[in-house]
Amino acid sequence: MTEGWVEETYDKCADDLTRFATGLVGPSDAADVVSAVMVKVLGRPSARQVHDGRAYLFRAVVNEARMHHRSTMRRRAREAREAHATAVDDVVGLRPDVLEAVGRLSVRQRAVVVLHYWDDLDDEAIARLLGIGTGTVRRHLARAHERLRRSIDRD
Repeated sequence: MTEGWVEETYDKCADDLTRFATGLVGPSDAADVVSAVMVKVLGRPSARQVHDGRAYLFRAVVNEARMHHRSTMRRRAREAREAHATAVDDVVGLRPDVLEAVGRLSVRQRAVVVLHYWDDLDDEAIARLLGIGTGTVRRHLARAHERLRRSIDRD
């Protein structure tokens, strides 16, 4: 790819990356996740050897969301111990029980659910963006669907 592929690709898909990150980490942290990805990618000499910049950035967002999720979980556990309560995220337009159930999915399952249901992408498009096989996408969707169904039915 060309020297400035990161900037060019970011300019073309910044809104998509932010919307995707919003589904993974919520609206208040999405821009931070995307910004962290861009700082890391711009600092990597190996990024010049990337063939599909869009897919590379989407995978980087998934990885950054994982790190963000782990960090958030550690922080929340610390706060819960200190305050004897856990924080609850609030996203406008979603039922709280659905939001909570989606939040309990793994980051990979959440990524697939967001891309499938909120961005209306098919299995092949999701597979390309995340760098996984279409069978893996279907498996993550099936497992996420089952976990969500059980979780929401139980509540």
